Amino acid sequence: MFYFPKRAVGRILVTTVSSTFVFNDFLLCCSCCGPVKAGQARIFWNLGKFPAVAVTGLGDASKWDELDEIDGAKENVRIAAAAGVRALSSNKMTEIVVEDMEHAQQAAEGATLANYKFQAFKSKDKQTPLPAVGFAEDASGKADWDRGVIIAEAQNFARVLMETPANHMTPSIFADTVKQRLSAANVEVLVHDEAWAKEKKMGSFLSVTNGSDEPARFLELTYRGSQDEKCVALVGKGITFDSGGISLKPSANMDQMRADMGGAANVVSTILALAQLKAPVYVKGFVPLCENMPSGKATKPGDVVYAMNGKSICVDNTDAEGRLVLADALCYASTFNPKFILDIATLTGAIKVALGDCVSGVFSSNNKLWEAIHEAGSQTGDRVWRMPLFKHYSEQMCDHNGYDLNNLGKGKGGGSCTAAAFLREFVPKDTPWLHVDIAGVMGDCSDQSYTGSKGMTGRPMRTLVEFVTKAGRA
Repeated sequence: MFYFPKRAVGRILVTTVSSTFVFNDFLLCCSCCGPVKAGQARIFWNLGKFPAVAVTGLGDASKWDELDEIDGAKENVRIAAAAGVRALSSNKMTEIVVEDMEHAQQAAEGATLANYKFQAFKSKDKQTPLPAVGFAEDASGKADWDRGVIIAEAQNFARVLMETPANHMTPSIFADTVKQRLSAANVEVLVHDEAWAKEKKMGSFLSVTNGSDEPARFLELTYRGSQDEKCVALVGKGITFDSGGISLKPSANMDQMRADMGGAANVVSTILALAQLKAPVYVKGFVPLCENMPSGKATKPGDVVYAMNGKSICVDNTDAEGRLVLADALCYASTFNPKFILDIATLTGAIKVALGDCVSGVFSSNNKLWEAIHEAGSQTGDRVWRMPLFKHYSEQMCDHNGYDLNNLGKGKGGGSCTAAAFLREFVPKDTPWLHVDIAGVMGDCSDQSYTGSKGMTGRPMRTLVEFVTKAGRA
């Protein structure tokens, strides 16, 4: 145990359904106020070596229904650890030690994700100090705890990228930030410019950046944790601000479009975590970065552009830009003949209409890959749900006389499905592929207390780490 007699140090214990706990030869009895409920915390003061001990309710994992498709025991640990950290932090504890709770990795994830606050632009004297969170010396599972800290800190990095205002996170700044952070983790980071993209004939990608004064960038990341010949390809949408272009968005909540590069943030943070964990996988990341802005140079509704694979696209709505930048990124990723491609994007508001704010939508051309990412989501608590890739949706995107594709579907509804059908046209048929639409879990989510109900989440990065670690080795 830690003992700092001159510091404000707190320790977190957990309970299931009993109301009596033994700690450091002290008997804590909650009979006066009842047992601690799941996800709640109660603080006891001046007990032995620690000025404060937070007892958090672990709850009953069996209360998670099988239809919830989640490992309830692990999820309850994340919730409990977060509750304890927040309770002690709100009482000015500067250092906190956490029990293993029989799931040390998940305890680390909940504690680390809860011990986060975006305040980079507040005056120093108005910032809230965050406590140092560590692992109790007498707890078991230190290696698992360390793994959980690495993964959660990488997710917090994604949250910072997504939360940072767009004037402080332009394509160039994003690229420089990623290069500095990931190069230190033994990841090769290449930053390609617009001239390179033109040479590659990425007309679809470059059409989106026409209206912006900020130059586009294209990140190519390589982590070689194995000697596999084929890589896993991760593609992330990197729109650092999305005004909608000429098809201008409504002004209400447009500020949230600073996080329209959530897919890019997930890709770079996933690769960062894999590198720091020394995962035995070979992964490449592809991140097209640009702004979508209106100006006299901006792409106009009805314009026709060409993607890297030669297909022509009529841009009927410039606010359906994510699929345009991903199209060329998918084409480029395909040139490396990967094991499989996964693209991830805050792509459609339709996915939030369909699924709400608690799950990411996944479209997959391969059943085994779907099963693997579905299981990964159950283990991490950041769940995914399969969506259809029917030919019906492809016909809505491709059945046109004057050009190959339209960036809007012909029919009404099914916006996330038609967007996925559009992307499918830029992946070789013999390449297994998954598309993950994360617009619903981008921010202000109500289902995970440890990431909070306000702000950008960095989700579902932990699911990607779990998925790639296992599927990438198959």
